[in-house]
Amino acid sequence: MIKSLFKIHCLALIFGCLFFTAARAQVDANFADQAALDGVKGLGPVMSHAILAERRRNGLFKDWPDLERRVKGMGEQRSLALSEAGLLVDGRGRPNPEHGARRKAPGPR
Repeated sequence: MIKSLFKIHCLALIFGCLFFTAARAQVDANFADQAALDGVKGLGPVMSHAILAERRRNGLFKDWPDLERRVKGMGEQRSLALSEAGLLVDGRGRPNPEHGARRKAPGPR
């Protein structure tokens, strides 16, 4: 009985991990089709169509700033959110500017 409970718990853990991984699959904007882009949380059909159209017209995106510059409506905040949801450009997530930024020392009062 203990062995069967152990097996059930192991299977539940495995399926849970598979579901979590599938829920946050990484999708590269340079190689994804419409369905894959639509699967990224926060990326709807209009924006995914704009990404595909721009990629068709002018080729692959070289990095995140290139995607932001070429796709209308894709600003820094939106690209950060989409990167966190699993969107990649050239195999990389978007770097968060706050992680590398140094805080300024407070001025005199």
